[in-house]
Amino acid sequence: MSTAAPVTYPTAAIDKMMAAIQFDDRGLVAAIAQQHGTGEVLMMAWMDRHAVEETMRTGRVCYWSRSRRAPWRKGETSGHIQRLVDLRVDCDGDTLLVEVEQTGVACHTGRHNCFFRAIRNGELEVIAPVEVDMTTAEKE
Repeated sequence: MSTAAPVTYPTAAIDKMMAAIQFDDRGLVAAIAQQHGTGEVLMMAWMDRHAVEETMRTGRVCYWSRSRRAPWRKGETSGHIQRLVDLRVDCDGDTLLVEVEQTGVACHTGRHNCFFRAIRNGELEVIAPVEVDMTTAEKE
């Protein structure tokens, strides 16, 4: 893991990014978290306007929790944080790519990423091990 400071953006750059994003009718945009350096897709979550702005301003990735209806600062309770390396918006403005340095695991199941199930020999199988016992760790 790098000890470099997370990337932050000035207000003018945040305003330009916000103008490019097409939030849905709930005020949300899909955000794909990708591990810096490896390209591994870690997770998909949602961001609202505030989460995008906070992420860009602080360099600490913040999402919007639909179940809690509140900001979700990744790792706030578990310590499994995501530090911002780069933020990109797709051609339609309806999906963000959040390039991060992941500390710990990204998935609430204790796996490194959320994409740990795949079809193998015609069956849906778990293809990645649990790295952290989340029943004893604080949950996100």
